[in-house]
Amino acid sequence: MLLVLSLWRKLDLTTVSLANFDDVLVPADHVSRSYNDTYYVDSQTVLRCHTSAHQAELLRKRHTHFLVTGDVYRRDSIDSTHYPVFHQMEGFRVFSPEDWEASGLGATFFAAEDLKRCLEGLARHLFGAVEMKWIDTYFPFTDPSFELEIFFQKWLEVLGRGDGEQEILKRNGKLNNVAWAFGLGLERLAMVLFDIPDIRLFRSSDERFTSHSVSQLGVKFKPFSKYPPCYKDMSFWINESFTENNLCEIVRGIAGDLVEEVMLVLLSLSFSESFEPVIVTGLLYRSMERSLTDEEINDLQWKVRQQVESKLNVVLR
Repeated sequence: MLLVLSLWRKLDLTTVSLANFDDVLVPADHVSRSYNDTYYVDSQTVLRCHTSAHQAELLRKRHTHFLVTGDVYRRDSIDSTHYPVFHQMEGFRVFSPEDWEASGLGATFFAAEDLKRCLEGLARHLFGAVEMKWIDTYFPFTDPSFELEIFFQKWLEVLGRGDGEQEILKRNGKLNNVAWAFGLGLERLAMVLFDIPDIRLFRSSDERFTSHSVSQLGVKFKPFSKYPPCYKDMSFWINESFTENNLCEIVRGIAGDLVEEVMLVLLSLSFSESFEPVIVTGLLYRSMERSLTDEEINDLQWKVRQQVESKLNVVLR
């Protein structure tokens, strides 16, 4: 089935909190609203967490089927598959009563089956004759909600989808309609398709990567030798306000893309209430483009220790 493209926009980076959360029914106490997970410009404005933030706007403009692509931003852990900015694509389609009545199916079932055919066709186009399965899940802006997994060397989640929430449709002038929606992360999809091992490569200026052609499906990325890593450790007593995302944000703010991974180990030294847990942090530094010097990494590690102690209010050991 062909998905008709009626809108393609490179959207603004900042989004009012109302559009990012309230318009897509994110609960007031949902973790994604916290400063630990979302980049706040001010109390009312955030860097867009997902392209779903534009569903309500486009529905109010009477669009019934659209694709939206844009940068999205999230405070997250540091490893080979996470980055604070990535590209997301949103698909949305609204159906009228004449669409499902002609099929003899119920409205919700009709929309779900239509989306399932569309996305299974997309997966086969991208990955070939792969095994697929649908997993029940939860998203605030679709009900029911599912994730599509494919077996591509291993089971991989490739996208989330579901029937559009009736409340979102009603709030935006679609009183007698049903809809479906899906969203997918483009970098992770490309990593799977082309065997790209590290998400930081998409931001690299290394000609060994930028000159490599991955424009055709089936053409795999040819890995090149990595520069040597540098490992550093740090341990500290933590308090109730400690979060991994805040730690990673400090490390990334100082070391940028020179940090490849942050690994945490929680140690419980005693069952006594007089002792707080200890975090042991392993930091792996590695440049995508050059060899790092001991002097350079020691300087970064010292700055990380200072900022972790002062900003996270922890006690270094």
